[in-house]
Amino acid sequence: MIIDLDRFVREERPTWQELEKMVRRLEDDALARLNLEEAQRFHYLYERTTSDLARLSTFAFDPDTRRYIESLVGRAYALIHDMREQPHRFRPMHWFFGTLPRVFRKRWRAFVVASGAVLIGSLFGAAVIMVDEEMRTVLFPFSHLHVHPSERVAQEEEGAPESLDGVRATFSSQLMTHNTRVAIFCMALGITWGFGTLVILFYNGVILGAVAADYIMAGELLFLLGWLLPHGVVEIPAFIIAGQAGLVLAHSLIGRGDRRPLGKRLRDDAGELATLIGGVAILLVWAGIVEAFLSQYHEPLVPYGLKIAFGLVELVLLAAFLIWCGRRGRGREA
Repeated sequence: MIIDLDRFVREERPTWQELEKMVRRLEDDALARLNLEEAQRFHYLYERTTSDLARLSTFAFDPDTRRYIESLVGRAYALIHDMREQPHRFRPMHWFFGTLPRVFRKRWRAFVVASGAVLIGSLFGAAVIMVDEEMRTVLFPFSHLHVHPSERVAQEEEGAPESLDGVRATFSSQLMTHNTRVAIFCMALGITWGFGTLVILFYNGVILGAVAADYIMAGELLFLLGWLLPHGVVEIPAFIIAGQAGLVLAHSLIGRGDRRPLGKRLRDDAGELATLIGGVAILLVWAGIVEAFLSQYHEPLVPYGLKIAFGLVELVLLAAFLIWCGRRGRGREA
């Protein structure tokens, strides 16, 4: 094979320089990442430069150019094969605003199934209360829900602020701890091939639907919205996301349509499970703070309209976060 070495080097040098620029970027910044298009381009440049080196090795040409290309290929090779192994600093903001919403969207089908379980449970619970109001003593796990809604509203509006004075921080921490423990349990029940997770979601839906129906039938819709919306618009989606994580675990165990071995499936999905349950914990911390320091205050101290507006703003922000955050950084993972 006869080639014009000078022309060949002149035409290929821009490829080498582009590869060198990307190599230098990755070497100089330990946190630098390539998105999908950049990674494909990097791989193409590496293969082309390697091919150039192989072709030129059969000819006698400038030793400096040979050493330059050999060094460039070696540096690129090291980056390609070491990139997965090198430790990277955890970036909480990048994880929360990027990785978490992307994992949520990737596993949206599991979220839809978990939401369906809660919805069916809610409809069932509402139907039971509509048939027999006295079933509240059977369905509701908390004693303050056993009384008639109007009676409870009167009690709350008269004494709620004083009843928790001095212990709101403790009450808030207890809510966070309890809710996070239940959420982790809901995810862990995915080990029952998802059956236990669906049962927990259905049961919580039954309670939610029964409480809503009980207060609506008693004419206390305004109190219900002012009481539940501030923390519920975050707490309820958080539990559903915990159920989503449990169903992801169940899918990994079942492995339908996936030929990977069980161990590999679990290892590959472990990061996504940790991301989802970590996000749940953060959401539940916020919900616990709001429940202790806002939801438990009622009229005349805090107008219900203000609490409802606050809850609706939270709902819009949470939806926007899960749907839109991380889209610009798609393909850039920590």
